[in-house]
Amino acid sequence: MTTVGEAIRAAAEALARASDTARLDAELLMAHALGVSRSDMLLKAMRDPAPEGFAALVARRAGHEPVAYITGEAEFYGLTLRVTPATLIPRGDSETLVEAALQTCPDAARVLDLGTGSGALLLAVLAALPGASGIGIDASRAAVDAARVNAAALAGARAEIREGDWHAPGWADDLGTFDLILCNPPYVEDDADLDAQVRDFEPASALFAGPEGLDDYRVLIPQLRALMNAGAAAIVEIGAGQAEAVGTLAAEAGFTVQLRRDLAGRPRALILG
Repeated sequence: MTTVGEAIRAAAEALARASDTARLDAELLMAHALGVSRSDMLLKAMRDPAPEGFAALVARRAGHEPVAYITGEAEFYGLTLRVTPATLIPRGDSETLVEAALQTCPDAARVLDLGTGSGALLLAVLAALPGASGIGIDASRAAVDAARVNAAALAGARAEIREGDWHAPGWADDLGTFDLILCNPPYVEDDADLDAQVRDFEPASALFAGPEGLDDYRVLIPQLRALMNAGAAAIVEIGAGQAEAVGTLAAEAGFTVQLRRDLAGRPRALILG
């Protein structure tokens, strides 16, 4: 009999070629296979028999499929979110936007999340602002479906998820105005060299934005002011080398611009006011 602990050790060795977090990946996949939390598994199940389905999960990860897509969930700002291959996997770096939002607009009553994906940014802010409500917009019907599951579970009637494309005329006509706008748009250059687990599995429509990664900023930023109440802020995620270019686009649209860095010190978000 192979125990859970033995199977995890063997899986971590096998995944070392595909992942920088092989041991963690193996533990998360095993907990998923067992149907328990990782902490409960580590405390209570390490000597139990390993489940038969675990090897298939490890094989998927060895092929660079992200753990979040295998398990169907990801953690973000203390929330557990449903994710699918139609949504980007929420990343800890994007929590910079949530922190900036809560510091800049602590009294926001109405929130808009553009390119909502799984709903991560919107739902994290609403969880921290229990008196607020908001709308999440995404151009992908499949992403909208996933975000609606998360919104129903985490925010109830306070969060509405709609299908919409900021490239289309009239997309914002019935949205009204907001105290806070969040946006993590596509911003990767078309020829960027990405890890296989990103390039081969995450949705290209949510990643790529032209040769400089700026196409969506050029379309979206000039439209933001009409969606903002007096004193509102818009917080947009940027790539590590895009602060100056996106900041210039925002200044040309009449915004003041503040830069926020993530925990690694990389430029991560611009606050537009």
